[in-house]
Amino acid sequence: MKKTTGMDRSITRNWRPATQAVRGGTWRSEHGETSEALFLTSGYTYDDAQTVADRFAGEAGGMTYSRLQNPTVAMLEERIALMEGAEACRAQASGMAAMTTALLCQLSAGDHVVGARAAFGSCRWLLDHLLPRFGIETSVVDSADDDAWEAAIRPNTKVFFFETPANPTLDVVDLAHVCGVAKAHGITTVVDNAFATSALQKPMEFGADVVAYSATKLMDGQGRVLAGAVCGSQQWIDEVLLPFQRNTGPNIAPFNAWIVMKGLETLDLRARRQSENAVELGKFIEPRVPRILHPGLPSHPRHTLATRQMVATGPIFALDVGDRATAFALLDALELVDISNNIGDARSLMCHPASTTHAGMTQEDRDQMGVTEGLLRINVGLEDVEDLEEDLDRALTAAGF
Repeated sequence: MKKTTGMDRSITRNWRPATQAVRGGTWRSEHGETSEALFLTSGYTYDDAQTVADRFAGEAGGMTYSRLQNPTVAMLEERIALMEGAEACRAQASGMAAMTTALLCQLSAGDHVVGARAAFGSCRWLLDHLLPRFGIETSVVDSADDDAWEAAIRPNTKVFFFETPANPTLDVVDLAHVCGVAKAHGITTVVDNAFATSALQKPMEFGADVVAYSATKLMDGQGRVLAGAVCGSQQWIDEVLLPFQRNTGPNIAPFNAWIVMKGLETLDLRARRQSENAVELGKFIEPRVPRILHPGLPSHPRHTLATRQMVATGPIFALDVGDRATAFALLDALELVDISNNIGDARSLMCHPASTTHAGMTQEDRDQMGVTEGLLRINVGLEDVEDLEEDLDRALTAAGF
């Protein structure tokens, strides 16, 4: 591979996904390094004044300032865009920086957003609290009710915002239907794809306009750094998102970008194996508990839809054990699985969403979402699934199951 081959879309778009994940976006310096270089610099120098003037005027390519461009970050952005099937990508400092940027860059006072009721707690905070502060109206709907999306549209509706599968209740949105409704009404769809990543699901293939990520999750996959990304058309990224990012600065650090690039090299392998482990562990647990939620299990109400729009159904599932005391007893009895509120890690993790990721929401909102006091969310990792089954068997017994 030549030094700039990884940045040549005429070549890389023809590579298969696993190759794109390893080599896409790679730009080698004059030293010919095999692993992508880490450029730790805030600014750049120029041989003459006209060069910098031309770059700042947008009349010449090249770096100007690391709030706008950085070689390491640019490589990550190209790789994510390539894997997503998007024209362009801009990396962000965290997943919530990505979600906030994807929304605020295109909304103004008087606009209206329709969001899915089931969502990560901080994403619901954006809808319920942040956007209304700036005069942006919001509505939330049951994402599984296909008719509810169109019914919620107003003359000033500008964005549909949802994640699928949703955190932590694993609600699945019919991507083709909802994106189709949005397009018919000139509405932009913003899809949070963090639970799946492009390795398992590509929302743009179903009509999504913008795909946003917490790259902290499966993309890094090893609990090391915070990162986010927003993908879209080149025009939307350049004309809508970039002015917001240039002037507000939610940028990712080059080191974090480099770490995520290393994670992407094994994303496909990890995501598929963790998905397999999740289904196997879910089947083991299902007969023991009152309720389990995972789109890979036939008991999920949208199992057929999930398997139609996803390559594999992801490493996350939830189970309801009835009440907080029982949930805490199960968590406290774990010996192998960690109690942690992160997801997408190669290690298996479990948390109690009502007291962690969704603790900032009102009880009424949690009840509407299905985040009960007995709900537990599990991120299934890469451990031997039999060891996970033994640990969960012991914990379930301790909790009275």
